[in-house]
Amino acid sequence: MTRYDFVSDNTAGAAPEAMQAVLEANAGYAASYGADTVTAQAADLIRQLLDADAEVRFVASGTAANAIALAALCKPFEAVLAHEHAHAATDETGAPGFFGHGLGMTPLPGADGKIDAAAMAAALAEPENGHVQSPGALSLTNATEYGGVYSTQAMAGLIGAAKATGGGVHLDGARIFNAAAAGFDLVAIRPLGVDILVIGGTKAGMPPTEALAIFDRRLARRLDARLKQSGQLPSKGRFYAAPFIGMLREGAVLRHAAHANAMAQRLAAQMPFKLAHPVEANGVFVEMDEATYQRLTAAGWAANRVFDNSVRFMCSWATTAESVDSLAEALAAIA
Repeated sequence: MTRYDFVSDNTAGAAPEAMQAVLEANAGYAASYGADTVTAQAADLIRQLLDADAEVRFVASGTAANAIALAALCKPFEAVLAHEHAHAATDETGAPGFFGHGLGMTPLPGADGKIDAAAMAAALAEPENGHVQSPGALSLTNATEYGGVYSTQAMAGLIGAAKATGGGVHLDGARIFNAAAAGFDLVAIRPLGVDILVIGGTKAGMPPTEALAIFDRRLARRLDARLKQSGQLPSKGRFYAAPFIGMLREGAVLRHAAHANAMAQRLAAQMPFKLAHPVEANGVFVEMDEATYQRLTAAGWAANRVFDNSVRFMCSWATTAESVDSLAEALAAIA
């Protein structure tokens, strides 16, 4: 039987704190379409977490959250600057362009999934002409697709450059809690100049849910209409919001993220293969030839080979030390 423990941090089930909050939200009747008290409480907890006044909405997936955010920031004839391997640029089947009615993606290089500042400066310096989609927004990811964690200083430099040209800024926080557990300051996000933050719930241990925190309230005008048109305004919205209550009210989400990060460090310490990227969050990326990768698969372990040809092992809130050690034994056997 194939084991999916380390394929992704979304292969695990939902954490008990999240599920308990869903059960609590299931009692009685509530207003529809996000007008309920559960949604209001969850939004307040997110504002407290970020120490920022923001409009908050809950949607079903990270793809929808990213695409709706970028569509709000970028005109159809403009482009989004993003890392060349960012999820929005590679794994969302053109959703940003679809939701944004034609907006483009301009891929930028950078080590460990972090945008190279010089490459971004060059893209911003390109003269405008009517035959290309000039930059209209910047999309950052923290933690990155390769488990990198931006410092606030590095992020400030990129955001400052984008803002200087009048661009909007989106932060894909599918693994924002893992970044926070690694030292990234969530309270710094708003002062850094981020306009819309996607807060990942699913990878953090919740049933499918993501939150949009809109700091620039001008972007919230008619936002519910945009969500409705996109199929992202569920009638029983409290069930998207409730998991955030369970995970935020007593700090469970950050405890779980710290655990996932620690399990990645445990795996890295036993890894017989060369690391392809520093282990800064909850992912371990290694160099592995195809024959060895096939032996791993034959041994019953599923793992993803990603865009830079490294093999990825993701740890989650539910990863156990025993499963890490079992994988490490299997890796040692095939090395």
